[in-house]
Amino acid sequence: MADDRQALIGKLEANIQSVFFGRERTVRHAVIALLAAEHLLLEDVPGVGKTLLGKAISKSVAGQFGRIQFTPDLMPTDITGCSIFNPDSREFQFCEGPIFANIVLADEINRATPRTQSAMLEAMSERQVSIDRHTDPLPCPFMVIATQNPAEFEGTYPLPENQLDRFLIRTSIGYPPREAERTILESHRTGEPVDRLGPVLDCSQVESLQQAVREVSVEPSLADYLLDIVEATRTSHHLSVGVSPRGALALYRAAQASALADGRAFVVPDDIKSLAVPVLAHRIVAKGFDQGSRREAVEALVAQLVDEVTIPA
Repeated sequence: MADDRQALIGKLEANIQSVFFGRERTVRHAVIALLAAEHLLLEDVPGVGKTLLGKAISKSVAGQFGRIQFTPDLMPTDITGCSIFNPDSREFQFCEGPIFANIVLADEINRATPRTQSAMLEAMSERQVSIDRHTDPLPCPFMVIATQNPAEFEGTYPLPENQLDRFLIRTSIGYPPREAERTILESHRTGEPVDRLGPVLDCSQVESLQQAVREVSVEPSLADYLLDIVEATRTSHHLSVGVSPRGALALYRAAQASALADGRAFVVPDDIKSLAVPVLAHRIVAKGFDQGSRREAVEALVAQLVDEVTIPA
């Protein structure tokens, strides 16, 4: 059974990598977020493939896909939907917005105003949307893949801390190796490869894998190791805000997903250590750093804190 699950995950990663070349670590982070039934935040400069990766993930899963292009004039109802008066029935009917999908690509999410960004909070946290005094559940599985440009770029609004906390992983893409970039040039000669990408998993298989993640065992000593890392962020004099219990649970779930992706039914220390920075860094606040350097500084601090925590034997 474990081999079958690993084979499915391997097919998913290979399908994504068939159009997203040379950045296996980023693909693994994306797959971990999907397996953990959580959300992914891709932050990097324009043009490195953030939207491509989001589209590749959505096309690899045979579910409903929704895309929201965030702009400064986007309204909350453009995301959630709204009630429209039907003159024939003389009643208001609810029209679903693009958030009602299995995989939602929120492109350039930090170009919209904070009021519009907040429309995503309930959907990401509760898997539901409340409008006009009634609540509608979202499809299952449900995942938001958000892309954003660095905060210092023109026309961006910083994401509030409570919204950042809803993303399991924040990861960057970076520039591809030279040979991978050559492959990118050749693959785009006759069109967009992602447009021809087909699904390799259906929604029921994704839900089955997500349930399998929760069955991965975590030894008490490793749970204590995880909590030691969390405690180190709360007591560090370099940080004004440490990791919350939600952040601790996020690292726990990400470690389980990482173990399953590697074909294991148990977590090892490296599952926790390797994911500490992408899972925790966007949840904490460092002292004395401006917005432009905040991300790099906090990630370096988290990595340093993790290195100082003793790994259980």
